[in-house]
Amino acid sequence: MRTAHRVLVGDAHPAIMFVSDHGSRITHLPVTRYRARVKTVTAFIALGSNLDDPAAHVARGIDDLGSVPRTVVKRVSSLYRSAPVGFRDQPDFINAVAQVATRLGPRPLLEALLEIERRHGRMRGVPNGPRTLDLDLVLYGDLVLHEPGLTVPHPRMHERAFVIVPLAEIAPHRLVPGCGRVSRLLAQIDAGGVTRLAGV
Repeated sequence: MRTAHRVLVGDAHPAIMFVSDHGSRITHLPVTRYRARVKTVTAFIALGSNLDDPAAHVARGIDDLGSVPRTVVKRVSSLYRSAPVGFRDQPDFINAVAQVATRLGPRPLLEALLEIERRHGRMRGVPNGPRTLDLDLVLYGDLVLHEPGLTVPHPRMHERAFVIVPLAEIAPHRLVPGCGRVSRLLAQIDAGGVTRLAGV
C-alpha cells in the first residue's frame, strides 16, 4: 500500500509524494504552483476632480475602483465641494473618499489607480493644478512606507480638509499612523472650505 502526502518541493511547488508501507519514498508528482496567501488589507482612496463635469468623473472613478483586480469597494463618502489649494486660479473641486478591501500590494494598487486616471484623461502639468480625475492612496492598512513615487500614509493628508472631512464621514475612528485618529484630525483642521453636496 502507498500513502499520499502533500508536501512542498523547494519554495514554490507543492507535490503529492507517495510513500510505501516501509517508509521509503517512491515518487512525487507536481500539483500546482504554490502561491502565498495574501492578506486582505483595508485601504482608503481619495478622489478629486475639477474639470469636465467633475461630479461625474468622481462617480465614474468610484465605479472603476470596483473593476480593480482583487479589490472590493466597501464604503464611499458623500461628494464634497472644496476650494482649490495651492494653485487657486482654477475651478472648485469635487472630492470623495472610498474604502476598499484589497489583496493587492500597495504598489500594484497604486498602478491600478494611475491607470484609472489615464483612462479619464488625466494630464500632469501644474502642481496642484486642474485635473479630470485624481486618485490618491492615502491609507493602506497601518503601513508606513516611503518609496520613490509612493508614500503611505499620504504625506499631506492630515493637512487637507478635502481628504479628512469625507474620510471622517466613513471612518472617524481610523488611526492614521503618526497622526492620530481621523476624528481628532477633523477637530484640528479648518474645514470651512469644504461643503457637502446636497442629495449626493
